[in-house]
Amino acid sequence: MPAVGFGTLIPDPVATRQAVTTALEAGFRHFDCAERYRNEEAIGDAFQAAIKAGMVRREDVFITTKLWNTNHRPERVKPAFDASRRRLQVDDIDCYIIHTPFAFRPGDDQDPRDENGQVLYDSGVTLAETWHALERLVEEGRCKSIGLSDITLEKLREIVAVARIKPAAVQVESHPYLPEWELLDFCRQRGIVLLAFAALGHGMEPNLLDDPVITAIARRVGKTPAQVALAWAVQRGTAFLTTSTKPDRIRQSVDISALPEDAMSQIRDHITTNVRFNSVVQTGVPGFIPRAR
Repeated sequence: MPAVGFGTLIPDPVATRQAVTTALEAGFRHFDCAERYRNEEAIGDAFQAAIKAGMVRREDVFITTKLWNTNHRPERVKPAFDASRRRLQVDDIDCYIIHTPFAFRPGDDQDPRDENGQVLYDSGVTLAETWHALERLVEEGRCKSIGLSDITLEKLREIVAVARIKPAAVQVESHPYLPEWELLDFCRQRGIVLLAFAALGHGMEPNLLDDPVITAIARRVGKTPAQVALAWAVQRGTAFLTTSTKPDRIRQSVDISALPEDAMSQIRDHITTNVRFNSVVQTGVPGFIPRAR
């Protein structure tokens, strides 16, 4: 898995195709997709156009996609996986990830709710049962590795304890305001990649890119605050995902370089803000929460 990854949570399919094409041109070779994003077809179109143009080969691109919450029952896993492959127009998936540990009522409605607007969960399946269904995908040969997303360390320990095939990657919100050091240490000890989403804080308040520690380092090394935060992510041993539809920002996200060791220490020791922006780990429903500074 390339450490530098492009996230594809972009609502508009035209913007998705353009952004993925720009990211490929800029040098991104890791793309994070999801059934839930409802744009896998547009991503597949961009991949196929780039392959036909000779820009990349399929084997050069690492493709991750995710099983949504309504498909946790074991009999629904392979059909969901195959549907993602068809939409992405690929024969195999490099890493297939359970989008959240929460099972929703199975069906075509991705966001099932009752008359009071409460999420309808599915008590008829365990996360371990879903995990074992993913293991069978690996054994069948079309899925190269499997992982988990939006999971707590406690839940991860439970899956590692029962897994025949260990998670290759764990995707969680992580940035200098939410470094997840304990989770990272657990993953390192077991050869699991920690894949950080919202690596720039998702533009939320308090704004990570305005942090005085980050901005001072950026001035010193001649990079943008975003490039500093992304370099920090790689240098401490994680992979990251970043998303943009703006060509300049897409190119800047690849143009990162190592930070001085004292800068790494400053980020670890002098940033005291601790904020989780996305509440998905409590509910299974993705959503970034606006916060006041």
